[in-house]
Amino acid sequence: MTGSEDLLWANLRNRKFLNLKFLRQHPFIYQVTNNRPYYFIADFYCAEKKLVIEVDGKIHDFQVEEDLHREDILRSLDLHILRIKNEEVEDIRKVMEKIKKFIDEIQNSPPAHLRCASPSLFKREGGTPPAGLGVS
Repeated sequence: MTGSEDLLWANLRNRKFLNLKFLRQHPFIYQVTNNRPYYFIADFYCAEKKLVIEVDGKIHDFQVEEDLHREDILRSLDLHILRIKNEEVEDIRKVMEKIKKFIDEIQNSPPAHLRCASPSLFKREGGTPPAGLGVS
């Protein structure tokens, strides 16, 4: 792990943050071909919130398309991705607040099966549609 990842891990591990269980260097298998798993490893993962946190160094400035492809795969697994730059971790309080705010947004967003749903599906499921989707 990088220095930034170590610092963030020190603040996430052992349920120190919002009493949530985080795992570090967690593998996600997204395909198996000829008995060979294809996977990538997320920096941090919280199963309770379906949250992946990636701490990005300069290399990510040069692999934007690869990162977008990886995010698409993670979203297809119904996961939420938060990217944090190495430089941001220098102000760890601000980073922890950013993570908390992101988790709050996750909690307040509709379930995956309703995110692109019609207003009638929201009504049938007993949910409240996002702003702009009026239920008649």
